[in-house]
Amino acid sequence: MSAEATNPEAHPEARPELRRRGRTRLDLRRLGRAALLGPTSRDRLPDAIGHVAEAHRAHHPDADLSILRRAYLLAETSHRGQMRKSGEPYITHPLAVTLILAELGAETTTLTASLLHDTVEDTEVTLDQVRAEFGDEVCFIVDGVTKVEKIDYGAAAEPETFRKMLVATGNDVRVMSIKLADRLHNMRTLGVMRPEKQARIAKVTRDVLIPLAERLGVQALKTELEDLVFAILHPEEYESTRALIAAHAGERDPLPGIADSVRAVLRDAGIAAEVQVRPRHFVSVHRIARTRGELRGSDFGRILVLVGENADCYAVLGELHTCFTPVVSEFKDFIATPKFNLYQSLHTAVATPEGYVAEVIVRTRQMHRVAEAGVVALGNPYATATPDAAADPDEERADPTRPGWLSRLLDWQQSAPDPDTFWSVLRAELAQDREITVFRADGGTLGLPAGASCIDAAYAQHGEAAHGCIGARVNGRLASLSSPLSDGDTVQLLLAQDASSGPAAEWLDHARTPAARIAISSWLESHPDRAMSTTSAARAPLSVVGARGGGGNAVADLPDATVRLAGCCTPVPPDAVAGFLVRGGAVTVHRIHCAAVAQMRAVGRTSVAVHWRATADCRVTLLAESFGRPHLLADLTEAIAREGVEVVSATVEPPVEQRVRHSYTLQLPDATGLPALMRAMRDVPGVYDVSRA
Repeated sequence: MSAEATNPEAHPEARPELRRRGRTRLDLRRLGRAALLGPTSRDRLPDAIGHVAEAHRAHHPDADLSILRRAYLLAETSHRGQMRKSGEPYITHPLAVTLILAELGAETTTLTASLLHDTVEDTEVTLDQVRAEFGDEVCFIVDGVTKVEKIDYGAAAEPETFRKMLVATGNDVRVMSIKLADRLHNMRTLGVMRPEKQARIAKVTRDVLIPLAERLGVQALKTELEDLVFAILHPEEYESTRALIAAHAGERDPLPGIADSVRAVLRDAGIAAEVQVRPRHFVSVHRIARTRGELRGSDFGRILVLVGENADCYAVLGELHTCFTPVVSEFKDFIATPKFNLYQSLHTAVATPEGYVAEVIVRTRQMHRVAEAGVVALGNPYATATPDAAADPDEERADPTRPGWLSRLLDWQQSAPDPDTFWSVLRAELAQDREITVFRADGGTLGLPAGASCIDAAYAQHGEAAHGCIGARVNGRLASLSSPLSDGDTVQLLLAQDASSGPAAEWLDHARTPAARIAISSWLESHPDRAMSTTSAARAPLSVVGARGGGGNAVADLPDATVRLAGCCTPVPPDAVAGFLVRGGAVTVHRIHCAAVAQMRAVGRTSVAVHWRATADCRVTLLAESFGRPHLLADLTEAIAREGVEVVSATVEPPVEQRVRHSYTLQLPDATGLPALMRAMRDVPGVYDVSRA
């Protein structure tokens, strides 16, 4: 059977201090008697699910409970005679799982499927029976949970196991919600298992199920699972943390007094708010102790402020920062920029006159519900726009997670070449604790992990076409592909027109997303010759030098003087120019705004008047900034030749982060053709800027 059966009293970790305050806990023996002996008349609910109905109605006052009654009767009849290892009727397990979900606010369809989640696997009930009595939606969820339950996690949680689990649950997040509640109840009642089996189940929970709970935003389940895993895998640290919390319980707690002060401040400001003190769970206390060392009384909990509207959150923040001393480094705005798991709140910390620092969380009541229950609080995330329209259970469902990370997991797992790669990349993906949203140039958005680069954005937007990406503009400015992105950036990706273009091996050093890393690695493996060429050592600058001229069209008002155009600014007609006498009696000509003009005057160089001849030809040096690609130098030279311009000299510097700098000294037949020449050079694919030297 899928549920691990134990006696809760036999497990020392299943103690009250691990329970969230206010969470209902089941008396399994009483529940077992009610399951067997409770009334089952048509006009009332069986006593065994009375508490489930009560919790459900607290969130959904108008819910139809008749379907829950029918689901319970089918589940109880099907499981009758089956017992858990603790000696309780097996029906107590689906009841406990359903109660957990009801407390989180799950909608009726999810609760119905939860009551039936083990029937198809462990009893004679078939999916066709479930569909006939409860409809396609419940059948779809039960089928998904059954596929997950049939997965053999194995001794070390093999990679292929979780690939199957993702595929089984990817089309409906409610499947994973039931699985998480199922695992929480099993972890609560794990005591009669052998220690090695407890450790195996706890490691699977830690490695994948807890990160998935975080991704789905179900904090109420995630925090309790963390504490239960902590107790099993780190018993010594758990005991020391428990002793630390117990010692604090005997001391004066400053947080209630700080909460009273916050209430008074908000009351005087006319802001209707509920202020609570939220104790930290065990793992949170352990982390804080490792970070801060010795803990003070205010470190064992946080203050939660609940208000009605988003605007009230910022009003509360203003009052707190006005009436207390804010700790600026602790401020985070997850309302304007929600976390990837739907979480929204304002986080801050304030110092009191007594020297305590209290962390404060400000959110609306709706935000609080989502923060605790995550996707469970969404109700039915796949409901059709028209209530009467039935959803097709076979069609692909939209991803309700923000910003679609579950769909991304399903996409890249298909491209993972082998189970080991999938496993390592999955764990890295789930370890990401923050996501950013960047805007595309076409107005769309991309969800990326924090620290993602332009390379990740390219593969997220263009897939394999990103192999030809040659650069990007971030917030309107040119940026290398390795540039990291920040939340709210606007990124425009530049693709090469050459279909043979491919990624460089160093892209892997800057790729953070699984999709990008897998795509780059696959391309490099299939093009070993190109992979070697992209990683070759930097070469010395390539120079092409022709005959050098002198002063061009510049004439100095100094008889027999040699005139030279300065290489630092390469003036051309009709630039305003200045001339200076240098060693050897030569006159150098600079543009009037060249930085060298001020230096010449500062050192006392003799100024010489210069002017341009009537002839139109001129010499100029242009700098071309481009992204590296094959045949770029040939294409630029061809563009220059088409304009009838002679190349006097050309220098190509070694590539830096895929960017190449070209310097051309050119002889133009007519100075008026310079703007057209610069436009022609900018039009060459890969060239993003051309400027005068």
